[in-house]
Formats: sequence, structure tokens, C-alpha cells
Amino acid sequence: MIAFIVRRLIQAVVVLVVVAFIAFLLFQYVGDPVVFLLGQDASPQQIRELRSALGLDQPFFVQFWHFLGNAAQGEFGLSLRQGAKVSRLIAERFPATFELAVVAALLALLLGVPLGVYTALRRGTAASQGVMTLSLLGVSLPPFLIGILLILVFSVTLGWAPSFGRGETVQVGWWSTGLLTLDGWHHLVLPAITLAAFQLALILRLVRAEMLEVLRTDYIKFARARGLPDRAVHFGHALKNTLVPVMTVIGLQLGQLIAFSIITETVFQWPGMGLLFIQAVTFADIPMMAAYLCLIALIFVVINLVVDLLYFAVDPRLRVATAGGH
Repeated sequence: MIAFIVRRLIQAVVVLVVVAFIAFLLFQYVGDPVVFLLGQDASPQQIRELRSALGLDQPFFVQFWHFLGNAAQGEFGLSLRQGAKVSRLIAERFPATFELAVVAALLALLLGVPLGVYTALRRGTAASQGVMTLSLLGVSLPPFLIGILLILVFSVTLGWAPSFGRGETVQVGWWSTGLLTLDGWHHLVLPAITLAAFQLALILRLVRAEMLEVLRTDYIKFARARGLPDRAVHFGHALKNTLVPVMTVIGLQLGQLIAFSIITETVFQWPGMGLLFIQAVTFADIPMMAAYLCLIALIFVVINLVVDLLYFAVDPRLRVATAGGH
């Protein structure tokens, strides 16, 4: 177990260093931060002084080493667009993105898994066919189109939900949350549904396919032959073994909710990291882009590590293989 964790941690560190190197290259080949900060009319002496102050006159790998050290402390310099520390701007926007992603993930899981089991156990029925048709739409339609349609129906036509913003928030320490206000939930509904639509449909179809595969295995037939009730067979044996291979895919998909919330946040003008990143790209704000890239990589690495540990915990075959040195 310890050796397994150590290997995964080493792999995670390697991935983060590679991503940090890619982010560092943005500073080298995508514009010049000195020109952004001083403008085109700066004198050569001003440019030399600022380059020296920022350490940009040092060798490439020395700069990268300093970049790694600062990144490990969560420091990426100043935003070229807003003139504020990148770490502070991200800390201000992260709660909005995190809450949106968590609510969307819960929505996708709490609906996707039960509906996937239902469509597998009741395949061929009208209700099952209807759910599968809707899931096909969820997989096929792009998020921005789903968001626009939801705004058109529920905001413009019916007037049931607001079409932009985060609503009223409250401060809990440094964390700003909209989950403690009714207006915050009111603003959260449509973006959460938009972000969850694809993940929900994917989880539903994945659970259904795995469930159908497990129901055809010999140990399920043996469980039925022993006279076990359908509930014990379906939920005590089939569902448990269905979720083992699905777990890895679900974990990575949940990570994508944070990484790819950019489109949803843009459509609903949700004040999160995705909208901040779009603004950074528009203004070539390199420190912000590099920080976002490193943060998303860290989120994926952590989620992947947690999923690997959960997989190790629930799958006895992996424990046996690890103990045997394979």
C-alpha cells in the first residue's frame, strides 16, 4: 500500500513539473511582460531595469527554478490586466467555480447512477427508452447551446430564474458562498444544470452499459440460482461490481467540471475562474493564464490520486497484484 502511494505521488509530481514547464514557456514565447507593464513608449533603460527587477535577464533554467519555487507557494506575480496579485484574484474567484462544479457533480451523480441502473434493469420499457433519448441529447448538444436554451425558456419566456450573475453571497471567513442564500441558489440552478447535463448523460450511459455487462456474468447467474431476491442480486452484487470500473471515469469527469466550466461561466456571466481565464486570454494576461493552467493540473492530479486510492481500496484484485509485486 505504501509503495503504491509513493509511486502515485512521484507520478503526480512529475506531471505537475511538466505542466509548470509548459506554463513557464508562456512567459518566454507569448509576448513580453515588460512591454505589457511599461507600454510601447518605455525607454531602453526602463526596460533593462524592469527586466533585471523581474529576473528576466537570468538564464532560462534559473528563471524556471524561481518560477517553480514561486508556483509551489501559489505565487504567479501580478496580473497584467488588473495589476493585482494573481493568487488573490484566483482566491476570490475560486469559490464560485468550486460551488458550481460541486453542485453540478452532485446533480450528475445523484441522477446519473440511479437512472443508469433503472434503464439497465427496465430496458425495453417506454420510460427507459425516453431516458436514453434524453441522455443522447445531453451527450450531443454542446453546453453553450444547452445554456442558451435554458435561458430562453426559463429566464426570458417564463421568467423563473435569472440569466446571469451569482446572486447574493455571504462571507464565511475568506470564502464567499451563495449556498447560504435563497437568491444564490436561484442564480445557481440554470448554470448547474447546464454544466451537469453532459456529465449526467455520460454517467447514465456508462453505468447502464456496465450494469448490463455485469448482469450477464456467471456469478450473477449463480446468485440467482441460489435463490437470492432481485434486490440483493441487483444492488448487493451487480451494482457494487458495476461501480468499480466506472469510478475512474467518473472521477476524471468530475475534474473536468472545474476545468471546463469556462463555457458555462461565459454564457451565464458566472464570476468564477473560467470567466477570469477567458478575460486573461482576451488581454494576453500571461501570469493569469499560467496560474490557471497550473491550478487545473493540480486539481486533476489530486482527483486522479484520490480515485486511484479508492480503486485500490475497493478492488481486491489490485491489492493482491500489488502485494505480489506485479
